Amino acid sequence: MEHNQQPTQFQEMDSGEKRLNELGYKQELRREMTLFKTLAISFSTMTLFTGITPLYGSSLQYAGPASLVWGWVVVSFFTCFVGVAMAEICSSFPTTGSLYFWAAHLAGPKWGPFSSWCCAWLETIGLIAGIGTQAYAGSQTLQSIILLSTGTNKDGGYFAPKWLFLCMYVSLTLIWAVLNTFALEVIAFIDIISIWWQVIGGLVIVIMLPLVAMTRKSAAYVFTSFEMGVDSTGVSSKPYAAILSFLVSQYSLYGYDAAAHLTEETKGADKNGPISILSSIGIIAVFGWAYILALTFSIKDFSYLYDPSNETAGAFVPAQILYDAFHGRYHNSAGAIVLLFVIWGSFFFGGLSITTSAARVVYALSRDKGIPYSSIWRQVHPKRKVPSNAVWLCAAICIVMGLPILKVNVVFTAITSICTIGWVGGYAVPIFARMVMPEKNFKPGPFYLGRARRPVCLVAFVWICYTCSVFLLPTYYPITWDTFNYAPVALGVGLSLVMVWWWVDARKWFKGPVRNIEISVNGKV
Repeated sequence: MEHNQQPTQFQEMDSGEKRLNELGYKQELRREMTLFKTLAISFSTMTLFTGITPLYGSSLQYAGPASLVWGWVVVSFFTCFVGVAMAEICSSFPTTGSLYFWAAHLAGPKWGPFSSWCCAWLETIGLIAGIGTQAYAGSQTLQSIILLSTGTNKDGGYFAPKWLFLCMYVSLTLIWAVLNTFALEVIAFIDIISIWWQVIGGLVIVIMLPLVAMTRKSAAYVFTSFEMGVDSTGVSSKPYAAILSFLVSQYSLYGYDAAAHLTEETKGADKNGPISILSSIGIIAVFGWAYILALTFSIKDFSYLYDPSNETAGAFVPAQILYDAFHGRYHNSAGAIVLLFVIWGSFFFGGLSITTSAARVVYALSRDKGIPYSSIWRQVHPKRKVPSNAVWLCAAICIVMGLPILKVNVVFTAITSICTIGWVGGYAVPIFARMVMPEKNFKPGPFYLGRARRPVCLVAFVWICYTCSVFLLPTYYPITWDTFNYAPVALGVGLSLVMVWWWVDARKWFKGPVRNIEISVNGKV
């Protein structure tokens, strides 16, 4: 009788929870997030403005508008391959551990522990650095808002010094940690606001900016002009300049795995997880290109954008484009300040969502004893059911990463590179394992590629390797202490320590994802 009742019990379960139990995990987090809420968090993690805005100026400077505009299209095309490959895996493995859990199971019993170890640490490094990128860019936007609100750089406006910039960076990080300490419904509610903020704000900027601008560039200029900024960047090779101009697109078009981190809290995660991943990529690809076109068509004077004596101190190119447009028509900067606040809100929501994702990855890795003092970081708040200790660990590391702001000028370049290589590099491990594994060992979910999986995974894997390589390159010449991209050094040291720990100690006990329920032969929990 008991044997006959078991299927009924499973049938009443959510399909994602059933699959979670089959994989050896019991349901601990609240499963109450809908497709729309999951999509909102995934969309907020990618964000419309936060990738494009901080790197738009430098990418435009390398090779002019055409390379930047068409680079977004090229990167979006290859990103779709990565998204499709990940969506298939997410459909089969709807767990909070996501990437490193996928790596462990897809690589098999021999290579599984090492694959999950590498993937987990890449993803952890990338996500925590991602909090730093949002805090830095948010502080940079706030710096421009304060400058234009107190008068421009030419009229005695207040340009926040480094110490105040660091205070803004730390404050944003702490606010995100506090908000993530509350129940997940609070975060989900804020992220619902975020998706509308970005959709409505994005439409307003994309439509209003070209209409307000008194002078607009021609289509020929935007789509065909290739201008080298040799005097500013020191890059004289056209192919190299084009490669560097793609950085803004490669930095912006990731983060769609956020939906996978929330699968243990999402209803019907084996279906809704893949839908969220692919929908996020599609929405950002379209909106992002429109945002780039709006900024580029509205440029008044290309060379003046980078002039240290201009109204925004040459520190933030999008702010200068907005100022030129609104001041040119209305003779004040109020409109520019309002739109900068919309952009700042996008950074705020993006940082909040990335903090959510980072904490979930740290929690999942701690649950499998892959982080020192795991017993502390894997604790879930008994009432709020959120991994609050993991949240504050991420915030503390992020703050430490930002301390060099006081002395070093290329902090954002380094944090961005570390974030992208860690985050996107983490995608490569499970995708490669999926590509080479025997098909008979894979249990497909509702989203299944079939015979297309090998070519799709191959293109995705090669593209990820290329992306990570580009972010290790020098971005300015000649190379000095002020222009040196120290990401290769920082990543080299960090990953070397992780690998040494593996060979010396962790390989003896780390077995990858650890089941917290036992499943008998007949399928009973």
